[in-house]
Amino acid sequence: MEIRKTQLEELDTLMNIYAQAKLFMRKTGNNNQWIDGYPSREIAMKDITNGNSYVCTDDDNEIVATFCFIQGEDATYLKIYDGQWLNDRPYGVVHRLAGTGKSKGIGTFCLQWCFDQCKNIRVDTHHDNVVMQNLLKKNGYVTCGIIYIANGTPRIAFQKCL
Repeated sequence: MEIRKTQLEELDTLMNIYAQAKLFMRKTGNNNQWIDGYPSREIAMKDITNGNSYVCTDDDNEIVATFCFIQGEDATYLKIYDGQWLNDRPYGVVHRLAGTGKSKGIGTFCLQWCFDQCKNIRVDTHHDNVVMQNLLKKNGYVTCGIIYIANGTPRIAFQKCL
C-alpha cells in the first residue's frame, strides 16, 4: 500500500468512500456521527486544495482509503475536558479517516504513516464510533479526555507520542 496526496479529480472517489464509511458506521451502531451531509464536498475539496487530503492505494493502485492530515494547531483541541493532553508539543491531527473495506489493515497503515510524519498525533472520534476507538487503542493511542467540535458536540480525544 502507498499513501499520497489526493488529486482534485479524485473528489468523487473520496465522496464515494465517505458514503461507504457512513453505511459501515450505521451497521456498527454509530448512527450519530457524520450526519447532515458531513463530510461535505466543500470540506473534501478544501482538504485537497490545502494539501491536507491523502489517499491510500493498494497494490493495484486503487484508492482504498482517505484521510485528512494536518500538522499544526487545531482550534477544537485548545480546550480538553475530563482529562488532559499527554504534552503541549507541536502535533499532527488526523481527521476523516475512511476506507472502502476492501483491504485489511488500512486504518493501521494510514495511522502509522501519519505517525511516521509526526511523532505527536492527536485524533478525536464520536462516542458511538467503537470501531475507531478500538483501532486507535490497538495502535497505541491513549484516551486523553473530551473535546467539543465546532457544532458543539463532544468527541473522545486520543493522543500518541514518543
